[in-house]
Amino acid sequence: MVARATVRDITVLITVVFQPKTTKENNRTKGVHKMISGNISKSAFYDLNEPKFQTAFAFLKRGDLAALPEGWVELGNGVRASVQHYTTSPAGQLKFESHERFFDIQYIVDGEEVIGCSFRDGLTIETPYDDKNDVTFYLTPPLHGGVYLKAGDFAVFAPEDAHQPRCAASEPMPVIKIVVKVPV
Repeated sequence: MVARATVRDITVLITVVFQPKTTKENNRTKGVHKMISGNISKSAFYDLNEPKFQTAFAFLKRGDLAALPEGWVELGNGVRASVQHYTTSPAGQLKFESHERFFDIQYIVDGEEVIGCSFRDGLTIETPYDDKNDVTFYLTPPLHGGVYLKAGDFAVFAPEDAHQPRCAASEPMPVIKIVVKVPV
């Protein structure tokens, strides 16, 4: 079942597979896929009230993000942010990835990009899981979605969400992005 609801200028797309199952090994619900995207000014709308998410969103609301140097910023509550400056690339040159230990909040400070997205279940692994960098890379699936982000927009990717960041929306362009890593 696919449900689409538009509330306060935010479109949330939730894909639900019935009868989700929780395993004792990871205590996460299997069979439920949620990807949240919206504008940072609407972040209070989401039920992400755990202190770790509030730490992340408080950081993203700072007015000086464009002036931050590239690199890592430790935020507390196990949360850290990667400040990135790059030029987007054609999607065909980029990989899908997923993470085991962190949610990704991808926030555009300046510029625009498309982030491909897909369930990671069923994808073909290209590079096996790297524990040190908490990443698995996949071949591009033949069918996948994407989310368009411009300055002020964010997308939250759970460990179950494979994503393909840094894709050019039309032509390659410079982007300043913050990727906040929020522990599972």
